[in-house]
Amino acid sequence: MIKVFTGEDRISAKNAITKYLGQNYEVVEGVNLIPADLPSIFLGQSLFEKTRKILIQDLSENKSVFDELPKYLDTPHQIAILELKLDKRSNTYKAIQKKVEIQDFPLPKDPNFGIVFNIYHTAKKDGKKAIRMLEQIKPTEDPMMFFGLIASQAIKDYSMKQGTKEKRALKELSDLDLKLKTTSFQPWLLIESFLLQLSSF
Repeated sequence: MIKVFTGEDRISAKNAITKYLGQNYEVVEGVNLIPADLPSIFLGQSLFEKTRKILIQDLSENKSVFDELPKYLDTPHQIAILELKLDKRSNTYKAIQKKVEIQDFPLPKDPNFGIVFNIYHTAKKDGKKAIRMLEQIKPTEDPMMFFGLIASQAIKDYSMKQGTKEKRALKELSDLDLKLKTTSFQPWLLIESFLLQLSSF
């Protein structure tokens, strides 16, 4: 039996694989395989056990081998395939999805993701209110990640409207980026200073 485990949350995926295969199993790197290897993996028996437990990692990165997978769905062995991402449009995916259990393990979404953009847009009108919003998420946010998100929002704003305010925001963010990388000031203080000034641009 084959099960596919996919997604960016590799820790959860590997925990699920351990539940499926147990602690002892063979590990095969999919990128190193050639089509001729597949019969021995999916159909070959070991000297000691009739049923083998095998983890194959990143098989889809090796297209010529991955395309052969539908031929081996009736394997007598217990096989887990670990993938970072699968192309759901591929013929191979369409061929296996109805016959093989596919478990997806995406990374949990950051609950503050939308709030970051709200803070930036609020700061364009009311810096003090934006700072109050920022205080609520600061304990769980990394300042450099937060800076990256507001910078991406500023770039998006500039691509939609290339006004004076948008240009000034990008210039100030460029200066802020340099300060964050070269000074010993607390990063949050520098970011808060930028948010307070944003409405005056």
